[in-house]
Amino acid sequence: MDLFAQHYPEHIQILNQRVAEIVSIEGLSGLVIHSGRPQRQFLDDMDYPFKVNPQFKAWLPIIDNPHCWLLVNGTDKPTLLFYRPVDFWHKVADAPDAFWCEHFNIHILTKVEDVGELLPKGLKSWAYIGEHVDLALELGMASFNPSTVMNYLHFHRTVKTEYELECLREANRIAVTGHQAAKNAFYHGACEFDIQQAYLSAVGQTENEMPYGNIVALNENAAILHYTGLARKNPEHRHSFLIDAGAQCHGYASDITRTYSFEKNQFDDLVMQMDNVQLSIIDMMAPSVNYVDLHIACHEKIAQLLLNAKLAVGDKQGLIEQGITRAFFPHGLGHMLGLQVHDMGGFLGDDKGTHIASPAAHPFLRCTRTLTANQVLTIEPGLYIIDSLLSELKQDKRQYQVNWDVVEQLRYFGGIRIEDNVIVHHGHNENMTREAGLN
Repeated sequence: MDLFAQHYPEHIQILNQRVAEIVSIEGLSGLVIHSGRPQRQFLDDMDYPFKVNPQFKAWLPIIDNPHCWLLVNGTDKPTLLFYRPVDFWHKVADAPDAFWCEHFNIHILTKVEDVGELLPKGLKSWAYIGEHVDLALELGMASFNPSTVMNYLHFHRTVKTEYELECLREANRIAVTGHQAAKNAFYHGACEFDIQQAYLSAVGQTENEMPYGNIVALNENAAILHYTGLARKNPEHRHSFLIDAGAQCHGYASDITRTYSFEKNQFDDLVMQMDNVQLSIIDMMAPSVNYVDLHIACHEKIAQLLLNAKLAVGDKQGLIEQGITRAFFPHGLGHMLGLQVHDMGGFLGDDKGTHIASPAAHPFLRCTRTLTANQVLTIEPGLYIIDSLLSELKQDKRQYQVNWDVVEQLRYFGGIRIEDNVIVHHGHNENMTREAGLN
């Protein structure tokens, strides 16, 4: 028995316990969880790539089949309405036959419009969980993604089951093979587009199967935080390479970033220093540690890195308080990871929905939670040469604390980001990315 099959029964048991509690609290008969339906492209006869409802794939690894439904109440065996039409135009999903099947009562749905015949009576007492409220209304449901239910599910899903952790480990193992192939392609002269193809080939997943659009950036493009341009031509000079790319396993995502210098130089030294910063922050992770405190500690380390690299002068606290570190490191330290790349629940203080806002000085931070065991987060410090942010420093006395000559020297390299995926345990942290072989 593989680890997925071994841990899956406990996973279903935990999900059922969560549903049983929240439907009891809310006086619901159960939850009707919709996988979703395709969206037609405007003025066309083709659909956009299908993306499944995260709350659906939390229960079972069906990530590519629309028009499926789950009926769960926490007490009875969950029911799956599995869409399998008669269709000679498209590949029809295979009949369910996997490790998870025994945990569901499975009914085959051959026509989308017949779903009402398979749904329970008295749907007004069930809550619809999904995107297509119009369809739920047509079917007679009266409760749609109730905030009390969603907050409860989002809060508790940040603590992963053993099945989920194994999915995330495998997603890291898969992505690491792609990162190694991409690194090799970079040093052998490939352009951004060809590096992307090397990555996809190594992980064995299509671009649409990626958990997010891969960032494959050479030189100055590495300073664009969400760059997805994929240039077909090589730059005249090869300076640096930043790749932010993941993979998925049973619908769970990995999210990994590495930065490389083409030659041994000042930028390469900065990359190694950033690697040390990142690992030192990971060492600080533990249950009861607040993620905001980790982010602030990272700014202290970035301030020291700026001083070491002679990018700035002054004292560390002054560089932070004046917003100079934010100009070089504008994004958050990281985020929750799981069914989604930016997994839900990062701002929830409890399962009632209490919102913990990001500090005013750090508005782009995606997690404000206090850590607990079996949570999975990314840690991704960075340093970039972004003109629109650095130009703000030139407008006042802060300009004298920045060494603009060094900024100019580093401009051609774009930026640095190092990102690993980490499980918080009692007594230690599990860096899935490093343990999968990526240093």
